[in-house]
Amino acid sequence: MRVQTTIQKWGNSLAIRITGPLRTIPHFRADMPIEIRVSEKRLVIYPLAMPKKRKLRLLKEAELLKGLTAEKAHADEIFDIYHREFENHE
Repeated sequence: MRVQTTIQKWGNSLAIRITGPLRTIPHFRADMPIEIRVSEKRLVIYPLAMPKKRKLRLLKEAELLKGLTAEKAHADEIFDIYHREFENHE
């Protein structure tokens, strides 16, 4: 397939719009990672495999707080900050 288009200015950069068959034949999508290979006479764009989306496991409150101590939570520092704020400054 051959398509003629124009390189356009986009902010301080140059851009080529990928539309119609240019987009659908290689299955390009927005936010898709690509590899660009450049030589003296050509620029070639290859689609890369999309990273698999990971499902997040929902944690219960007990799991989140497991092993938490006042020292690990820096409770002494938090208390000290608030303690200084509420001192009587007469």
